[in-house]
Amino acid sequence: MNGFGRICAAGTLVAGGALLWGQTALPEPRKQFGASVTGAFEGWFASERDPNIRTFLVGYFNRNTQQELDIPIGPNNVIEPGGPDMGQPTHFLPGRHYGMFAIPVPKDFKPEDKYTWTLFANGQFNTIPLRLHTDYNISPFSEISVGNTPPVIRFEENGSPTQGPIAMLAHAPVRTTSLSKSLVLTLWITDDMKYTSGTSSPLTGNRRPVTLLWSKYRGPGAVKFDKDRPAAEGTADPNQGFNGKATTSVTFSEPGEYVLHVTVNDYSGDGGGGFQCCWTTGLVKVSVTP
Repeated sequence: MNGFGRICAAGTLVAGGALLWGQTALPEPRKQFGASVTGAFEGWFASERDPNIRTFLVGYFNRNTQQELDIPIGPNNVIEPGGPDMGQPTHFLPGRHYGMFAIPVPKDFKPEDKYTWTLFANGQFNTIPLRLHTDYNISPFSEISVGNTPPVIRFEENGSPTQGPIAMLAHAPVRTTSLSKSLVLTLWITDDMKYTSGTSSPLTGNRRPVTLLWSKYRGPGAVKFDKDRPAAEGTADPNQGFNGKATTSVTFSEPGEYVLHVTVNDYSGDGGGGFQCCWTTGLVKVSVTP
């Protein structure tokens, strides 16, 4: 069973794929506005180089179809123990967003230990646990049946590569801009052009090798992207893979410190078709001056 299937067996799956623990009420329906936000524990994984280095992978489900929410770090957006701030988002897009960020697990963390992520939105609290249970162990860097691996991204043409859903604030590059200027964001991308699906069925339709989503992750004001889903242009060959880049620009409504988030999916699409092998995440810190 793939990682997503194992987690579903252990928790409660509701519309949109969000996972809830400890709730006895019926799942809340989606609304345009006024619904809750719940964290989603995708699982944990060990470093390929050192099995003692482990990481939690976490996403969320905003049940609102129209309402974006800002929930500052604090009692309404807290990971415990060790928090309240462990690198989680404070801005929440509508819908289900898979594996948005990663949390390093202490080396002395035991299977019976847990972190909890609590979110309070629209008058409703939701809390999820993060544990090192064997049923939640995932493989985000390679899917064994076809050898699919996540896209590789670079924030500079010859910069350090990032691969897999490992977005952490500690690794985010820093950019500076002002209110009067657009900040240009270019991402260089390579991918093996393999894909994964739960049924191993062939691709249908004319899919792009990679797709992107830029979004606000943290910050005091509104963020506007020229294209939040810019097309990746480059060369694509089933034998050689994809090699290209994608560019967008972004403006900010007020000065301050922001964090932007990017998810790059391969052919498998959002959520990797139920596998965690198939997307890469990154964060960019932006300092906006008046």
